[in-house]
Amino acid sequence: MNSEGVSMTESKRRERQSGPGRYNSHDVEALEDADSGIGLCGWLLVGFSLLLMLVTLPISIWMCIKIVKEYERAIIFRLGRILKGGAKGPGLFFILPCTDNFINVDMRTITFDIPPQEVLTKDSVTVSVDGVVYYRVQNATLAVANITNADSATRLLAQTTLRNVLGTKNLAEILSDREEIAHNMQSTLDDATDDWGIKVERVEIKDVKLPLQLQRAMAAEAEASREARAKVIAAEGEMNASRALKEASLVISESPSALQLRYLQTLNTIAAEKNSTIIFPLPLEMMQSLMNR
Repeated sequence: MNSEGVSMTESKRRERQSGPGRYNSHDVEALEDADSGIGLCGWLLVGFSLLLMLVTLPISIWMCIKIVKEYERAIIFRLGRILKGGAKGPGLFFILPCTDNFINVDMRTITFDIPPQEVLTKDSVTVSVDGVVYYRVQNATLAVANITNADSATRLLAQTTLRNVLGTKNLAEILSDREEIAHNMQSTLDDATDDWGIKVERVEIKDVKLPLQLQRAMAAEAEASREARAKVIAAEGEMNASRALKEASLVISESPSALQLRYLQTLNTIAAEKNSTIIFPLPLEMMQSLMNR
């Protein structure tokens, strides 16, 4: 029993991920089977409508022929039932006066902004997050028959899904894993809108707004961290400089002429600058004799 349940769940998941045919074909066929069950009265009305069209030709032809654009599909209702054959278009199609009416469905990709949502994260931080959703109608029949307003329902569901997904994340995860959050939202929305004939193509997180006090605290933390790293780097530089000076002193102590050369180099450096410094050079031998005394 458990293995059968797992196999059924796996088959449903594969069916959802298989692209345009992921919705239930039996449900679509049931919705499109219009002529069955209209009864004798219904057939009489259809026949009367057809007779009326023939009598009023060629004037009625302009009422019977309709045109839908390349990006549209028409759902025809005959006596309140969806006409067999599914959505019509693009191009010309034919309807009967009095008994048929139709609804045009736009099949292009639709974009809408998710209003900023106040979300309490998993670590009890309140943030304001907004986003954008791209979706399109994949099956016009389901979009008309299964829900009153597919666009409004998708917008409301996107807002709820955004709050639900972000409520399970920490602040650090929200700031760093936007792509993963958007992917989770897209999967959730896509599964929820399967029965509406809607395909959610993309979800993006636009902006994450933090409270002003939290921004100041994070800025102070980042500044303190940078100052700490700067002090460590300066300390390492001082240590390396002291080691180099120690090695230089050992080299100079081994050769007295090296100290004389260093003395002359210092005089050359001072002389190159335009200043009022007066240098009185003294022989090193005199200094050594004074130090010996």
